[in-house]
Amino acid sequence: MATTKEEDVQMMLVCKTHLGTRNCDYRMKRYVFRRTVDGIHIIHLGKTWEKLMVAARIIVAIENPADIIVASQRPYGSRAVLKFSQYTGANAMAGRWMPGTLTNQITQKYLEPRLLIITDPRTDQQAVKEASYASIPVVALCDTDSPLEHIDVAIPANNKGKESIALLYWLLAREVQYLRGTLPRSQQWEVMVDSFFWRDPEEVDRQEDEPPYVPVDVPKPAAEGDWDTGAAADTWDAAVAPTGGAWEAGPAAGGTDDWSGVVQTEGGW
Repeated sequence: MATTKEEDVQMMLVCKTHLGTRNCDYRMKRYVFRRTVDGIHIIHLGKTWEKLMVAARIIVAIENPADIIVASQRPYGSRAVLKFSQYTGANAMAGRWMPGTLTNQITQKYLEPRLLIITDPRTDQQAVKEASYASIPVVALCDTDSPLEHIDVAIPANNKGKESIALLYWLLAREVQYLRGTLPRSQQWEVMVDSFFWRDPEEVDRQEDEPPYVPVDVPKPAAEGDWDTGAAADTWDAAVAPTGGAWEAGPAAGGTDDWSGVVQTEGGW
């Protein structure tokens, strides 16, 4: 097998998937491993990995991938949702959820999916409520403080960090492809998890506006050779004698360097 559970859990640790919140819903206590000194609940990543495998089997059991809706009103999950739908064939709904999508049959965007996948039960509560009216099963990424009303499969994880959300959707998409047979388990998935990361549009524009790096030409030093073959001015013998005559000739009398002209005070110097 190309990947193991330990490798996936190690990636979750790097992306801080195990970090929960200070609050904990009583229905999420079963997924909490321990609590830190700061009061932050730590999520059991072994149970997170198992729930990811369960969710992947649910997705594969649906014959038509277009009958799956992946929704995320949280901005950090918008890019991950679009990438997940690209590789699995699901229907992505990033951004604002249009009320009545699952209940109002008059609207043009009315849908009848067989499965709903959401990023956060609290921000996507409108989608969860409509799915409960239409008897649609819901798979959700749930933090320690997430409400679990009308949630059928809860994947315990940090759903507030962009790296954590991207990694969870990447692992889910990879496992779906493994189960469908489009990707053999003997090889790694060539798609990097970085492509699922959310990127700030302002940061992208700032990087594009920056001028490209141009190496500066540093002037080369003088030609290397014998130090004795320098210019005439560089030789000590050609130094100009002082204006007073030879080097041995001292300064003029009464000049500033004549210490004999210093007036001695009462206390010595």
